[in-house]
Amino acid sequence: MDLVLRRRAFGALALAAAAPAAARAQGAWPDRPVRLIVPFGAGGAVDTLSRTVANAFPQHANGQPMVVENRSGAGGTIAGGVVATSRPDGYTLMMADLGANAIGKLLQPGLGYDPLTAFAPIIHLVNLPLVIVARPGLEAATLPQLIELAKRRNGEMTYASPGVGHASHLSAELLARRAGIRWTAVHYRSGADVMRSVIQGETDFTMPSVSTSLPFIRDNRVKALAVSTANPVASLPGVPPVAATYAGFASATWHGVVGPAGMPAELVVAANRALRAIITTPSVKEQTERVQAAEVVAGTPEEFASFIRAEAEKWEPVIREGNIRAE
Repeated sequence: MDLVLRRRAFGALALAAAAPAAARAQGAWPDRPVRLIVPFGAGGAVDTLSRTVANAFPQHANGQPMVVENRSGAGGTIAGGVVATSRPDGYTLMMADLGANAIGKLLQPGLGYDPLTAFAPIIHLVNLPLVIVARPGLEAATLPQLIELAKRRNGEMTYASPGVGHASHLSAELLARRAGIRWTAVHYRSGADVMRSVIQGETDFTMPSVSTSLPFIRDNRVKALAVSTANPVASLPGVPPVAATYAGFASATWHGVVGPAGMPAELVVAANRALRAIITTPSVKEQTERVQAAEVVAGTPEEFASFIRAEAEKWEPVIREGNIRAE
């Protein structure tokens, strides 16, 4: 009996001694480079945001670098699959996007992971407003004129999209539902191709992020009709929100950071703390707002999880009733 008691006492002492060491190990995150998987190619809005975050990461993460890794394809779900099957150790993270991290299963029923259960939400970084831009020769200079023209053309009006299920695509379809009209999506491989198609008159309009289209608007190569956010956008003075015509309309591209499901809570908190410090640093916040017309969100992991679920619920009827599929 004494031997048993001594063994139990020794075991308790060992656990007590190990606890501070474990706490120190968790508190040391990161102690090596962190990968940030980006679901689209280099040069776009999400890539710009990712590299802004990565550049500031060492200052808030024990000097460790963040390595940006672009994994484009399949509407972001290739990147999603990589992260969903990675070890939940805090060293593989993902720049989250609507398709890969909220609605992928709705668009691709055969997708190998469920976006709503495969990830640990860490932080909602930004919302990026969209803007309706039309080709210069289109006989519409306002949103009401665009809708009236679409009614007359009865489904023959075309709009460019960077992919099935992208926020630009779904926002245009949501607007069509609100207006009671039809128009036709033409999907391209990138935001650059989308803008080229509108400028060259291949398509009638598109609904890209403000940051993607702003240089072309300022050069009068396309004309801005309305922004997607509830309020006007400072970088586009005089351009009204869609909500001025259709009350309550609001949409945006959003991005945040997630990790694989199963990440320990302490790692989620540590990653949230570092990333929140980055995105709210005055210089980073100012650059993101100025260059990308972004709304900086920050917030908690729980708030981001709730937001992602709400986005899936918001877009499900648009996808279902429009029979939108990426397969």
